[in-house]
Amino acid sequence: MRHIAIVGSGPAGYYTAEAALKQWGDEVHVDIFDTLPVPFGLIRTGVAPDHQSIKAVARRYENTALTRNVRFVGNVMLGRDLSVAELRELYDAVVLATGAPSDRKLGLPGEDLPGVFGSAAFVGWYNGHPQFAGLHPPVGHDTAVIVGNGNVALDVARILAKSEDELAGSDIVAHALATLHESKVRRIVILGRRGPHQIAMTPKELGELAKLERAHPVVDAADLPPADADGALDTGLRKSLGLLRAFAGNRNPRADDVTVEFDFFAAPRAILGDGQVEGVEVERTRLENGKAVGTGETYRIPAGLVIACIGYQTSPIPEVPYDDEGGRFANSEGRIAPGLYCVGWARRGPTGTIGTNRPDGFAIVEKIAADIPGDSGKPGRPGFDALAEARGIQVVRFTDWQKIDEAEVAAARDGAPREKFVEVGKMIEATGRA
Repeated sequence: MRHIAIVGSGPAGYYTAEAALKQWGDEVHVDIFDTLPVPFGLIRTGVAPDHQSIKAVARRYENTALTRNVRFVGNVMLGRDLSVAELRELYDAVVLATGAPSDRKLGLPGEDLPGVFGSAAFVGWYNGHPQFAGLHPPVGHDTAVIVGNGNVALDVARILAKSEDELAGSDIVAHALATLHESKVRRIVILGRRGPHQIAMTPKELGELAKLERAHPVVDAADLPPADADGALDTGLRKSLGLLRAFAGNRNPRADDVTVEFDFFAAPRAILGDGQVEGVEVERTRLENGKAVGTGETYRIPAGLVIACIGYQTSPIPEVPYDDEGGRFANSEGRIAPGLYCVGWARRGPTGTIGTNRPDGFAIVEKIAADIPGDSGKPGRPGFDALAEARGIQVVRFTDWQKIDEAEVAAARDGAPREKFVEVGKMIEATGRA
């Protein structure tokens, strides 16, 4: 029997567990650890609450989770409850599938002012992540600035721009819905250091913005390259450019519209404010060999809320080598050290889609099979269970999660799929084991 510990219960973790079952069948036990008492990681707390079809992929992970050989071990934190070294002593292989849950910093003066958030924090806030549930984003100013030209920037803009009716069928949490109901934001500026040809926005997400009740997306036609320059782009990017060109024709918003301005060739240089964010200083840029270079021309955008959507990084773990430049664990094709591996964003950085994690998981299991051809005699589950009992660790199992799930679904407002618990204590209380 092989014993595998996977740290992280998001897509990368469950795809790795699925691969292990296909590789070894009944000859493997897989324990999937998570800091939270609830599984599915990014699916629960990262995917936009109005993208319920994407969240449905969790049903596939549930099929894996309910097999006899796979076990969810929730409410267990590395560093608090046990160490990586202890896991390595207990299991034949330890796979870090912790994702990239931390925001990259802007590196600008003033970014620590109240009212400035990274996207991991802001998205976690409206998705009900316990770590960020206590945030209080200021929405009393008429302007919000979003830094970044990827899909996360569009997610944030869309949630800020949507009406309450449009959010009715989502699983946005109650505290966020209440805050957005009081929002005075009517202008959202999306800053991009480079131009339309360099965006990482897909046509699906851009198209959604065009279909909202009160969103009025606007592009300055002067920022757009000639249409015949789009020919060399891939199909998706060409479609995105077509949408941006359509936005350039938008004029005369209604009084109750939320204007979403795409400000290209615009690099933030400082966050302004005295005790609270009051605006962003921006420098106009131009492209030189594909890179954004400042022109010296600056201007200011008054704003009461700034959200940086510039990428994520893996959180370091004691004892695990870390690649500071890449924002991930230092590894060679997923291998960190004998018996220690990483997968998904923790291996390659925050790139690719949810589905990209499946081949990644299967590849890492092939490496484990090559490195550990037989039973090493390590204790695995029984060894962890003994350690957990000795330390009084309150482990949450998948059957406990199903009770949490039932309670969240029962608490849903009309039309919503669930109302998430945003406190760990409440989650555990719902299991009946508090």
